[in-house]
Amino acid sequence: MNAPVTRRNAILGIAVAATSFAAPSILRAQSAGRVVVVGGGFGGAACARALRRADARLQVTLIEPNKSFVACPFSNEVIAGLREIEVQQFGYDRLAAADITVVAQAATAIDRQKRGVTTGDGTELGYDRLVLSPGIDFHLDALPGYDEAASETMPHAWKAGAQTLLLRRQLEAMADGGTVAIAIPANPSRCPPAPYERAGLIAHYLKTKNPRSKVLILDAKDTFSQQRLFEKAWKELYGDMIERIALSQGGRVTSIDAATKTIVTEFGNYTPDVANVIPPQRAGRIAGIAGAADATGWCPIDPVTFESKLVPNIHVIGDACLGGGIPKSAAAASAQAKACAAAIVSLLAGRTPEAPRLTGVCYSTVAPGYGFSLAGNYQPRGDIFAEVEGGATSPVDAPRELRAREAAEAERWFEAITAETFG
Repeated sequence: MNAPVTRRNAILGIAVAATSFAAPSILRAQSAGRVVVVGGGFGGAACARALRRADARLQVTLIEPNKSFVACPFSNEVIAGLREIEVQQFGYDRLAAADITVVAQAATAIDRQKRGVTTGDGTELGYDRLVLSPGIDFHLDALPGYDEAASETMPHAWKAGAQTLLLRRQLEAMADGGTVAIAIPANPSRCPPAPYERAGLIAHYLKTKNPRSKVLILDAKDTFSQQRLFEKAWKELYGDMIERIALSQGGRVTSIDAATKTIVTEFGNYTPDVANVIPPQRAGRIAGIAGAADATGWCPIDPVTFESKLVPNIHVIGDACLGGGIPKSAAAASAQAKACAAAIVSLLAGRTPEAPRLTGVCYSTVAPGYGFSLAGNYQPRGDIFAEVEGGATSPVDAPRELRAREAAEAERWFEAITAETFG
């Protein structure tokens, strides 16, 4: 293995190969083109900002119905009472100040032939290139009995905001000696380590407030990212408070009975005091409307340009795309955003984009002052991103001092990526 990723790159969470930008063609003498970005999360907001920085002549429009973005990284700490939701919220005023047109509407229709996007108020916006960064939606057909109404009693908290606070309130109301069940879907899903981080942070809350309680993980996977690190931390910090039932042990959830708050698995039923049900996922709804999602529910892309394999002139970044080895995470979305922006500027200028090299880091915190990380390098290989040498992961047998340093680095990474993205 090569030398590990530098901490500077790790904190920024991104490293994109440099791309040179030529002047636009004569057809765009007055403007380098119109680019519309749908979705104002880590991917969409970063892409809009990167486009403006790359070529000030671009007309960049960001379509996002919410007036503020609620970040998922560190939202597990909100659930555990270690953080308030307000520090997770970011507005779009500074993007607007950077000469990005921010449209506070939902994108409702896309005309692929005319290259136009229609918003909820009927406004039609034309584009030369369209970027979709819609995040995830839930594949509710894959989990019978679970729907929006069920999520009000058995919250997923997988889109940060109201659901995050609902799960927190349920934990606070649970009597000592109760059980919190976390139902985890199979991959692909948003931020694969996050459910296990959540289990640790909920256990921290319970150890502090309700020490006779337990956390039950019902898992649709046999193995998961950084498993040895998580399991060692759980044992060290919480003893037998966390129990995990894996796929081969009957942990896959097959249906939900919201009326009785029952979770049905292949080998048995569970009726916990608090049920955190994370359903199977797919690309955000607008990706399907655009025709960019395939039968898997995700969006196949050209990994050099992020252009859809199914629809010309539409690019897909972030959680919604089929990225191969690169995980669905905030750092990955940010890295993809910058690479996509570089590719679009090259394409509009009539030049061939350079293949990107992306570096992403994922931090997990399982208790205050106890964190670890996984950093990876990714390059296009065939139709997907493949992990290449040069990544690094936290050692399993590290001293507490290192765990404390990585927890602090996670905080700095969050401050850096949110400042860079939202201003």
